Amino acid sequence: MLAMRPTATRHRPLFIPETLTAALAVPLALLPATKPDGCSPAAAAEEPPAQAEWIELFDGHTLNGWHTNPKPIGHGTGGRWAVEDGAITGEQDPPGSGNGGILLTDRKFADFELELEIRPDWGVCSGLFLRANDQGQCFQVMVDYHDAGNVGHIYGEGIGGFSNRPFDIFGKYDDNKRLVGLTARGNDAQLPEAYSIAPEDWLAAWKRDDWNTLRVRCVGQPPHITTWINGAMVTQFDGAAWKGANYDAMKVAEQLGRAGSIAVQVHGGGGWPKGAKCRWRNIRLRVIEE
Repeated sequence: MLAMRPTATRHRPLFIPETLTAALAVPLALLPATKPDGCSPAAAAEEPPAQAEWIELFDGHTLNGWHTNPKPIGHGTGGRWAVEDGAITGEQDPPGSGNGGILLTDRKFADFELELEIRPDWGVCSGLFLRANDQGQCFQVMVDYHDAGNVGHIYGEGIGGFSNRPFDIFGKYDDNKRLVGLTARGNDAQLPEAYSIAPEDWLAAWKRDDWNTLRVRCVGQPPHITTWINGAMVTQFDGAAWKGANYDAMKVAEQLGRAGSIAVQVHGGGGWPKGAKCRWRNIRLRVIEE
């Protein structure tokens, strides 16, 4: 997956005379801080909450309501999926073979808020698919948990290969090549200006060797997609305004339509470590009526 960097925008500090400050109805101390990239995460997060009841997409015991890709796709014939300790687990089938695939909900959704917990083993290349079809085309929330990977930004799976990721993650290893920590650094890609979490803030939000809560809000056509990890906003992708390389809003709308499945991925190929798994649990969704 190609990665791209947003252009930073700097702002002069705000100066308000004391006479004007005293007249303000809102104390100056309560004004939201603006990050160096010119976007306030607090302001960006202020979106109308969904009002519908939560729909449990996974019952914690079976894969009822889900199906694998019915025909072979680029990643393989479907992958190996199971329920273990109340979580969906995915790995290559057989392990280390290079044969992956996707697991999709039978139901299709257009505008929604999605919440789930994820726990990928280090080295896996996975993803959370939004508005997906059985061919594996979708807007993907990346779960590329490996060197030069990314978790939480958006990728166009089968719809152009565009990406809005401005930084990559890397492992820190001991002398025995065991993972002991993570680091992150910016990449050389050129991206349209948009909000992204800073690499150091992503590292602070992510819990290594533990469950992480991923939240996604997807509304509109073209979609506006916002993601959070453990409450920290990771990215905003505005499909109507984004002008990045390899993205054609009209073509993507024709390919995917307004509604699609939620899906999880086991990437095909040789990069997936033998025996490694990605885990998903407490998967719930509520429909947003715009």
